[in-house]
Amino acid sequence: MDNNTNNEEVDINQLMKIRREKLEELRKEGKDPFAITKYDRTETAGQIKADYDKYEQKDVSVAGRIIAKRIMGKASFCTIQDSDEKIQSYVSINDLGEESYKEFKTYDIGDFIGIKGFVFKTRTGEISVHAKEVTLLSKSLRPLPEKFHGLKDPDLRYRQRYVDLIVNPEVKDTFILRSKILKEIRNFMNELGYMEVETPMLTTVATGDAARPFITHHNTLNLQMYLRIAPELNLKRLIVGGFDKVFEIGKNFRNEGMDIKHNPEFTNMEFYAAYQDYNDMMDTAERLISTVAQKTLGTTTINYQGQEINLAPGWKKITMIEAIKEATGVDFNTINTDEEAQAIAKEKGVEYEEIKNTRGHIINEFFETFVEETLIQPTFIMDYPVEVSPLTKRKQDDPRLVERFELFIGGREYGNAYSELNDPIDQYERFLKQVEAKEKGDEEAGGMDEDFVTALEIGMPPTGGMGIGIDRLIMLLTDSASIRDVLFFPTMKPLN
Repeated sequence: MDNNTNNEEVDINQLMKIRREKLEELRKEGKDPFAITKYDRTETAGQIKADYDKYEQKDVSVAGRIIAKRIMGKASFCTIQDSDEKIQSYVSINDLGEESYKEFKTYDIGDFIGIKGFVFKTRTGEISVHAKEVTLLSKSLRPLPEKFHGLKDPDLRYRQRYVDLIVNPEVKDTFILRSKILKEIRNFMNELGYMEVETPMLTTVATGDAARPFITHHNTLNLQMYLRIAPELNLKRLIVGGFDKVFEIGKNFRNEGMDIKHNPEFTNMEFYAAYQDYNDMMDTAERLISTVAQKTLGTTTINYQGQEINLAPGWKKITMIEAIKEATGVDFNTINTDEEAQAIAKEKGVEYEEIKNTRGHIINEFFETFVEETLIQPTFIMDYPVEVSPLTKRKQDDPRLVERFELFIGGREYGNAYSELNDPIDQYERFLKQVEAKEKGDEEAGGMDEDFVTALEIGMPPTGGMGIGIDRLIMLLTDSASIRDVLFFPTMKPLN
């Protein structure tokens, strides 16, 4: 640790000591700010600034955190920040009286105060509140970063999001936009006739996608359980039960690595519609994302990390095999055996796991190696190998492939959709293959869900389904480089 860091810690400790002493003085005088339970705030700073003509010379009561103070003898200015704006206040000894004004001068940056007074404009034209009464509502015992520009280290920002939101206003804007995006997604789905539902976070079978799960234990039942990796099978159970259109926005959990695109817990939306297929899901996804962009940003042309992206409908559609052929010249329509696929992988330097050495797995590896990062404009990649799609209906003209697509924008995946497999015999056999893969060491392979097979035996109509990564979509629409920038509290390793 360098000397500057040591000096900063000494300074902070000294400032904290002074603030605690101020608190003790207040308590001795019977003015404990932590004892206050309520304050009658009549307006927010944003309301006053947005409609000054309505509030000019009117009495108001505002409240917020002190973020600036300028003491000038018998008169002072301070600025408070509430949930939506900042507003300045003029405070003088003539209005407050000698004792109250003296106390006001001891207030610190970071303290919460309430101000009663009337609205006016200063000679420089700044909308302000002329204080008639100031009340200390809560004491800040730890100083904010120096000059409100001291929280730039990303790791510290993510760990202390509560401070990040105070000192970096653009961060708050991102999360306000996140809320608006979620609202517009729900509005869109509701208008299409989907019903929002909730399904369990705790499951007894780790299935619904290929991912390593978090494992926990239920003491009362003495049962190993999993945090869900996807709500898919429960949502399809609801289709079996008679609901035609359902969707869920909620958390999924995957015990995997972390990077700018991945957090162990993340928000996903899955939706399912009876009597539809993956072509309908493409249409829904295209309209959903373009509509949400237009509603929240006012445009369908966005800039993401220096790349201009057009989200207006009319997105490209191409099969996985065709996309690989365009990128590499390799045509897997002419490669029919696992051995042929392994040979071309060796020739092109494509690595694959020994337990994932089939033609289907290698096609998927080719796509991820040569194609995925090149897909900048919205693109639907269609018709995946059956080996990497255990819950998807096969294509009738080529049973080695399934009716599945993934949506790619800016070189990364945003959604995954199927014509859902509703054949219980085929589903059972695919579950068995997943179990075999797990026994061979594939930690991402799902387990056997016999109850879901039973549900399919009851009967599920032809169904289209899709999952969309909500955090990634919000990254795209807020031009955020990392998933941690759009999560209030991303997963972090403890410092101690």
